[in-house]
Amino acid sequence: MKINWGTGVVLAFIGFITFILYFVFRMSTDDSSNHDLVTEDYYKKDLSYQQEIDASNMALEMNANLKVEKMEAGLMIYFPERFDPKKITGTVSLYRPSNKHLDTNFPISLTQTHLLIPDNRLVDGRWDISINWNYEGNSFLHKQKFVY
Repeated sequence: MKINWGTGVVLAFIGFITFILYFVFRMSTDDSSNHDLVTEDYYKKDLSYQQEIDASNMALEMNANLKVEKMEAGLMIYFPERFDPKKITGTVSLYRPSNKHLDTNFPISLTQTHLLIPDNRLVDGRWDISINWNYEGNSFLHKQKFVY
């Protein structure tokens, strides 16, 4: 049997389409592939984005910058020393882009101007930290990406 060039082109198209459909089927049924949104309430969270912008701007205006530092004991967050630590409230959110099961939230309750997140709570790799905190009616936001 002799195959001419027209038959070869058709067979090549059929082979390519079969190849693509195989990988589409394989990836859509694979349990190890994670097809989740970044956060559960992604669209709801997007509507409150202006509040995050305002809180970030408030931190810049009042020079309320935080310092996040990796230490042997864990992750240390330093708040401005001019603020009374007992009046600072809020939450620290740690987001792990590669695994949503590692995401955690910590309440802020201070007696000193720093907060320690223990080393046993953090796995090596990339983290996004978001610190929402309030002081005397003012809301502040600090976001940072780091590798632990």
